[in-house]
Amino acid sequence: LLSPTLRLLPPKKHILGPLPVTMVKLATAVVAILASSASAFTPQAPSQALRADIALEAEPGTKRKLALKFLKKTAGAVGTVALATGALPPAAFAAKKVQEVAEVAETVDNTKTLLGVGAGVVAAGAAALKLSGGGGAQDFLEAEPYWDQSTVPVNVYKNKAPFTGKVVSTKRIVGPKATGETCHIVIDHKGDFPYWEGQSWGVIPPGVREKDGKPHSVRLYSIASSRYGDDMTGKTGSLCVRRATYWCPELKADDPAKKGICSNFLCDTQAGDEVMMTGPAGKVMLMPEEDPSTDYIMVATGTGIAPYRGFIRRLFVENTPAAKAYKGQAWLFLGVANSDALLYDDEWQDVLSKYPDNFRLDYALSREQNNKKGGKMYIQDKVEEYSDEIFKKLDSGAHIYFCGLKGMMPGIQDMLKEVAESKGLSYDEWLKGLKKNKQWHVEVY
Repeated sequence: LLSPTLRLLPPKKHILGPLPVTMVKLATAVVAILASSASAFTPQAPSQALRADIALEAEPGTKRKLALKFLKKTAGAVGTVALATGALPPAAFAAKKVQEVAEVAETVDNTKTLLGVGAGVVAAGAAALKLSGGGGAQDFLEAEPYWDQSTVPVNVYKNKAPFTGKVVSTKRIVGPKATGETCHIVIDHKGDFPYWEGQSWGVIPPGVREKDGKPHSVRLYSIASSRYGDDMTGKTGSLCVRRATYWCPELKADDPAKKGICSNFLCDTQAGDEVMMTGPAGKVMLMPEEDPSTDYIMVATGTGIAPYRGFIRRLFVENTPAAKAYKGQAWLFLGVANSDALLYDDEWQDVLSKYPDNFRLDYALSREQNNKKGGKMYIQDKVEEYSDEIFKKLDSGAHIYFCGLKGMMPGIQDMLKEVAESKGLSYDEWLKGLKKNKQWHVEVY
């Protein structure tokens, strides 16, 4: 925001009247905090930075207004960034007050009042530094404390006033023998659409419905990245989308008239395409992070892997407060048809090699593996193999998550009921207890 030549000047050369050194120190502190994290703001042109330097060196007079205008804009930038996360209203409030006082000081010699809110400037600047991710840590989008869920954003953007995101990239992430096409789509939201791991974005596909000419309805997709995004800037989010097609036995080909409107739109997007979005939606899949020793059992079929990618990146890949504190075990079960249909396997293998005691991974490949009865290996069969250990973990406070096609749940619940009864438990009472303790999390579609 300011050129490197900024320096403290003798009182006689300063423009802000009484108590000049203190005032310069205050302005310097604010500018230094903001300048140390340029990624959070649009860089100024050299001429703008030069004008700021000139203003700070100017004698009393007309240049004073320029300096105050710069201070007011600085406060405005701080407030904008603070509000972008929805999590730091005190910082935004402090910045707003600085703006108000700067406006007064433009017409009235009110330096003492300006100094009176100096602490607010520095507090807001510090908040901006936290939000911009200074120091390389992913800690600038955290609640205070990081596990507090009282500020989780929900339905910030609605159907009638959606957010417009821009596609950064769309990439096929399955092999040639996969049953269908699945894409990983990165969307730029410029930091204006904050979300938490486990939430969903709504997508409104372009165009109108053929039957009545009305806009298409919103489709929900679990977000497949942490709140910091794949690039860890806090300005992007990712979706994991399988292209929905319909195989027509008469045509012996996919029927384009019956293809999924939204999934095909997303999988066909290219960099720069706009996406109308709503949300973020949901709290049922959030991680309870207050106890860092909590075990997470994550069960997915296909693209139901999306929220767990956000979980795992937060706990093991990024430099977050949650990662530093985590002492439990995250256990991922993924069910797909074959090896070519595995999603993000390279990422899971990397985490497994680095955190073998805190991360576990099991696949159910229905067309490549057999269950204990000799049939195809579905997700419930793989979970059943570890049923004793899973029940023990749940009895000790573990949280279990299910995400994917709704057809996965009957098989899983039948299996769990059978296991519970073999242990002399009432399945209904056992499940009721898990739900009461908020250990049971389901998001299927």
